Amino acid sequence: MPQSSFYSKVRKGLPAVIAQWLALGQGDRDRLALILAETARVAKLGEPEATPSGATLEAWGAGDRHADIPLWAGRTAVFLLTQMPARPVPQSDEEACAWAYCWLRNRQVESYEAAVDALPAHLHSPLETALKAAWVDQQGLRLV
Repeated sequence: MPQSSFYSKVRKGLPAVIAQWLALGQGDRDRLALILAETARVAKLGEPEATPSGATLEAWGAGDRHADIPLWAGRTAVFLLTQMPARPVPQSDEEACAWAYCWLRNRQVESYEAAVDALPAHLHSPLETALKAAWVDQQGLRLV
């Protein structure tokens, strides 16, 4: 089943997304966790029950327990990373799948072309294949 295979890659790629946020965000781990949770709330990317600790954020970024990472954290990290002047990009296929999945979940787009057009230019090439897969996955989950 293509959807479950794609989503499995997304889940496995989320730790790398969190790790990029930890590496590029400015502040100590607790502050970065606070920024992530508050941004999720303000930008309506999720409703964290509680603000995670810096240690929790580090554990999520380590990748040992990728199933424990809440989707709001990945969505918010992608939201923040895409706005950074450092212009980070995913470093693996799984991470690219996580970026693409979160990118689509963060927006209301009517077409694949609109999703691509909304991407920052530096992400067009790194996310090309993953965004196509994310779009197919998203369309496969919609009820007609």
